[in-house]
Amino acid sequence: MRAPIDELLRRPAVIGVINVTPDSFSDGGVHLRPEAAITAARAMLEEGAAMVDVGGESTRPGSSGVPVELELERVRPVLEGLCGEPVSIDTSKAAVAQVALALGAELVNDISALRHDPELAGLVADAGVYLCLMHMRGAPSTMQQEPRYTDVVSEVKAFLEERLAFAVEQGVREELVCLDPGIGFGKTTAHNFELIRRLPELAKIGRPIMVGFSRKSSLAAISGRSEARTGTTAASLGVAVAAFDRGASIIRAHDVREHVEALAAAAAVEA
Repeated sequence: MRAPIDELLRRPAVIGVINVTPDSFSDGGVHLRPEAAITAARAMLEEGAAMVDVGGESTRPGSSGVPVELELERVRPVLEGLCGEPVSIDTSKAAVAQVALALGAELVNDISALRHDPELAGLVADAGVYLCLMHMRGAPSTMQQEPRYTDVVSEVKAFLEERLAFAVEQGVREELVCLDPGIGFGKTTAHNFELIRRLPELAKIGRPIMVGFSRKSSLAAISGRSEARTGTTAASLGVAVAAFDRGASIIRAHDVREHVEALAAAAAVEA
C-alpha cells in the first residue's frame, strides 16, 4: 500500500514540468522530441525535483485538446525512457493514464478533477495511485472568456471539497490526493493572486495543496508587461515562496533548481 502523498512529496516539494507539446504557453516545442524531454526530465530530477510531470496535451487558454492517439504518441516514448524514475502523468483521459501507470507513473494530474472521463476515477482507485484534482472554470478553449466569481476562494474551495468527496466515493484513498486551485484556469490576474493570498483557507480542506504559478502571464501583468505571454523566473520564485509561506506543499515549476533553492531557504526560515 502506498504511503500518504505528503510523505512522498514532502513539503516543500517541487514538481518539474515536461510538456511534450508544440503549443504549451511557455515551453511549447522545447520537449517535443522524446530525447529532449527525457534529458530535461533527468536534469530536473538531478536539480532536486521530487517528481516530473509529463503531459502531451496543451491546456493553455484557447487550446482545444488532442485525440488520445496523438497524446499517447507524444508521451509514451518519454515515459518509457523515464521508467523507474518518479513521474506523474498530466492527463484527463483514462486511456492515457492507463498506459502511463503501466510504464511506472505514480500520480495522475487531472485538470478536470475527474469530470472529463468517467472511467478515470475507477482506474485511479483500482491502481491505488496518487491523484491531483484541479479547479478549472469551463474548458481550456473557453476558460478565459470573462471569468467571474462572487468569491473566487470560497467557490474554488467548495469545488475542490466536492471533487475530493467524489474521488473518495469512487474508491480513491483520500490520503493519496492533493488539490490544485488552478492558477490561470478560468481566472483573472486578480483572481490568481487572491487565491494565493487566501491559500490558508484552501489548506483547511486538509489535503496538500499544489500551486502551479510558474511563468504564468499574470506574473508579467503585475510587472507592467501585459503584452508578454509569460512571467519571469524571478516573479515565479516570488509567488512560489509566498504560496509556501501560506501553506502550499507542492510547487509545480519549469525552473526547478531555482525553485528548489528558494523554497529550501524559505523552509529554513520557517523551521
